[in-house]
Amino acid sequence: MSAAVRTVGITRQFGALTAVDRVDLEVPAGCVFGFLGRNGAGKTTLIRMLLGLVGPTSGSAELLGIRIHAGGGAAGPWDRVGYLVESPGLYPELSVADHLRLAGLQRGLTRAARDRAVDRMALGQYLRVPARQLSLGNRQRLGLALALVHEPELLVLDEPNNGMDPAGVVEVRELLRELARAGTTVFMSTHVVGELEVLADEVGIIHEGRLVEHLDRNALAQVGRPRLVVGMPDPSSLAEAGALLAGLGWPTRRHPAGLALDAADPVGRPEVVAAALAGAGLPPRHLAVERDSLEAHFLEVTGGRP
Repeated sequence: MSAAVRTVGITRQFGALTAVDRVDLEVPAGCVFGFLGRNGAGKTTLIRMLLGLVGPTSGSAELLGIRIHAGGGAAGPWDRVGYLVESPGLYPELSVADHLRLAGLQRGLTRAARDRAVDRMALGQYLRVPARQLSLGNRQRLGLALALVHEPELLVLDEPNNGMDPAGVVEVRELLRELARAGTTVFMSTHVVGELEVLADEVGIIHEGRLVEHLDRNALAQVGRPRLVVGMPDPSSLAEAGALLAGLGWPTRRHPAGLALDAADPVGRPEVVAAALAGAGLPPRHLAVERDSLEAHFLEVTGGRP
C-alpha cells in the first residue's frame, strides 16, 4: 500500500529549541492515523510542516507522493488535501454560507458539493449566522466543512474535536469512519486518547520532538490485549511457578505483581492455572485478568505513570 504521508528525518528548530527531531514516518493510504503527544511535544509543528506552513530545518515531507515546499503557494497536492490546523481561520463577519460559497468559487465546486458539506457537519440552521456569533464547537464544524468540501484524498486535522460537545464528538467520529471506509486517509492529532482507541487504525506517539513509537494495526491490537496476572505468596516461588506453567505450554513473563501470561487459553481459564499451581504445591496468592488502555500505554512510553 502506498504512503499518503511520508517524512524523512524531518527536523524543525526554533533557535536553541528543537521542536521536531529527525522524524521518519509513513502513513498508509486509506487509514485513520492518530498522532498523539503531550502539549508541546511537536504535533502541531510537524503538521504545519506537512502543509508547507513552516519549512523544516532539515529533512523532507511528502503528501500523496508530492514533495512539500514551504511557502510554495498553489504548487503541491492541495486540490487533493483538506486540512484544519488548531482552529479554523474564519472571517468574523461572513456567514457560514458565505464561507462555503467562497470555498466553492476558489475550488470550482458545484452547489451540490457545498450542500453535502453542510449536511455532513449539521450546519443547515446556521447558514445565515456570522462566524463571530458561532459557538466554539460550531466554528470547528465550519472549519471541518471547509476542509472536506472538495472531497479530498487526504484530510489533515489538528484537534478536530476542539470545543465540541459529546454528541458532536460522536458525529465527527462517525464521519471520519465513513470517509476512511470510502478511501480517504485521515491524519489527525488529538489529546483525547479514548477517541484514538476506538477510531484509529494506526497511532504515532511523539514525545519531546521525537517519534517514540509507531503502532501499526497489529501492534495497536496488542495494546489492549488481556493478560492473566499471577501473584505468588513468596517471591522465591516465582521461578518455580514460571517453570511449571511454561512446561504446561503457558510461557510467562515478569510483571510488577508477579507473573503475566498472555496466551488466550490461560487468560480465558484462570481457574485451570490456579488448579495447576495448587496441585504442584504452589498455590497463588491472587489471579487477575488485566487489560491495558492506549492511555496507559501512552503514559508509559512518554515517561508518565504507567
